Amino acid sequence: MLSEDDGKYLLSVAKDAIETYVKENRKIDTPSDCPDYMHEELGVFVTLNKHNNLRGCIGYPEPVYPLIDAVIDSAISAAMRDPRFPSVDESELDSLEYEITVLTKPQIIEVEKPIDYLDNITIGEDGLIVERGFYRGLLLPQVAPEHNMDKEEFLSHTCMKAGLRPDAWLDKNTKVYKFQGQIFK
Repeated sequence: MLSEDDGKYLLSVAKDAIETYVKENRKIDTPSDCPDYMHEELGVFVTLNKHNNLRGCIGYPEPVYPLIDAVIDSAISAAMRDPRFPSVDESELDSLEYEITVLTKPQIIEVEKPIDYLDNITIGEDGLIVERGFYRGLLLPQVAPEHNMDKEEFLSHTCMKAGLRPDAWLDKNTKVYKFQGQIFK
């Protein structure tokens, strides 16, 4: 569990990473004052909003990089490489709102029948990953309450994010994982 001060630190690093990349076209180094525990490998997403609208969101669902490095890389990617949006330009920097979600390791939800997924998801607490073959989609824990989704809608939207039919979660060949996230704004 990270503290609020840790969250503020990560938010400032994300902001510095984006501003430096946009203005100077270079990636910042890992800050020398970074606490050792932020070198632990954790999943993370950086979300950018502008005037309460999504402007970019990229991250690592799996703990494959040290948290601090994943935050720097995800921040730059959210600003410059989210395929849904044009790259952030310097005129937008002052209007960006930053959000970082540090993730727990995804756990597969084991069920006898796919309909039982509904009994194993907590809206507002769990994020979801849906996977079938090469298809994979993820929605963060905050997405369902922000869009007033119930459990079935949350599963369906995660399937669509994966490029699958909305009811693909009912197919026994589809895997569903859940994870939790600690959110800093």
